[in-house]
Amino acid sequence: MTRAAVAAPPAGTAPAPAGRSGGTGRPRGGTALFGLAGFATFLLGLEVAPRLGLVPADYLPPTSEIAVALGELLGEGRFWAAVADTLRGWFLGLAVAVALGVVVGFVLGTVPVLREFTASTVEFLRPIPSVALIPLAVLLFGTDLRSVLLLVVYAAFWQVLVQVLYGVRDVDPVARDTAQSFRLGRWARIRHLLWPTALPYLLTGVRLAAAVALILAITAELIIGAPGLGNEINRAQSGGAVDSMYALIVVTGLLGVAVNLLARQLERTVLHWHPSVRGEDAG
Repeated sequence: MTRAAVAAPPAGTAPAPAGRSGGTGRPRGGTALFGLAGFATFLLGLEVAPRLGLVPADYLPPTSEIAVALGELLGEGRFWAAVADTLRGWFLGLAVAVALGVVVGFVLGTVPVLREFTASTVEFLRPIPSVALIPLAVLLFGTDLRSVLLLVVYAAFWQVLVQVLYGVRDVDPVARDTAQSFRLGRWARIRHLLWPTALPYLLTGVRLAAAVALILAITAELIIGAPGLGNEINRAQSGGAVDSMYALIVVTGLLGVAVNLLARQLERTVLHWHPSVRGEDAG
């Protein structure tokens, strides 16, 4: 990643979808079919372009050849081992980043002095490209999993931290004054006031961090040579197996789609009580 992703509006602040169309005037089922039709057109274009000579087939094989290569990969144990390595680095790095982001975010967000004291440091560190840490990762840990984790945790941590800080600051002043009137302790305020307010922001941060973590895991494998799909892509490219290289790239894209779907399902499950999700379900 060249820069930490800009904080997206949290799930909790988005307006509730208007009916089944989601505010677009088109039924959701129709939207999904329309999207599938667009993707099928894209695949058809990739099939036709090299066969018509619009692009060199040596550099961009037709879709059918990529599909054949993908089918062959699915039968190889090495491929599944690479998938497992990538998912392991992604999951462990994401878990560490989320845990650190939540703890640090709540500490900084609930202690104004610390928030002001660390504001400049956060703004200095957050824009540093994660790939700039690759030389440091290699020097410290070589090409094993720890190098991947260093990059993944660094990139994903900021997504969670920034969202948690926004969530803690978004507490309703009336609710905060009420908590003070009832003399709730620090942990009671965190549990009953801060946590419900920050949770939609946190889940938005997790969704952003999940995508960023996958990107950095594959990037680290590609550049550093750590085991995983990125390393397999590099090997296929170096060996001239262009169709296999594109097949592996397709797999990374499918993993990205799966990660996004899982993150959105997590939001809908955890925030089933939230007005935005309830409005979506009711639509």
